[in-house]
Amino acid sequence: MENLSLEKLRYPIGAFTKPTNIDDELLNEWIEDIEALPTLLKQAVEGLSDEQLSLPYRPEGWTLRQTVNHVADSHINAYCRFKLALTEDTPTIRPYEEQFWAELEDGRNAPIEWSLTLLEALHKRWTVLLKSLTKEQFERTFVHPASGDENTLRTVTGMYSWHGRHHTAHITELRKRLEI
Repeated sequence: MENLSLEKLRYPIGAFTKPTNIDDELLNEWIEDIEALPTLLKQAVEGLSDEQLSLPYRPEGWTLRQTVNHVADSHINAYCRFKLALTEDTPTIRPYEEQFWAELEDGRNAPIEWSLTLLEALHKRWTVLLKSLTKEQFERTFVHPASGDENTLRTVTGMYSWHGRHHTAHITELRKRLEI
């Protein structure tokens, strides 16, 4: 196994950077990423044993099982945040402590098939919603209370495109390193 920096193990595709200009072409690419995630994540974990799913993707990181279950938790929250921003004026969303959610029984030990099934249905609905939004709707915002940042749905779409690819890469990169 090659010697990788902790930063590369933590961010295998790099950290999310908000582009200066988010044109419709880039936005559509991000929507395609969100639509494709359930299939790509399922392919990433295909054939892994329970023992392999218990491996952390990096030292002191989540196990592969926790990673899959985290993506489901995170994307449920994201979908709800989109709905809030579309139906309320600049709502302040409710954050959640993802590291604690990952340590709950369902995060640590629930079969990944449950999260994969949930993601498949959730992303179908989310994609229908995203493809229906107007330019004006993509400019609607919500506030994250931890940072105080007001984010447009256009930007948040990119964040969740990145988020899905980021966690899928945690799994695929570990498989490459361990040749599993």
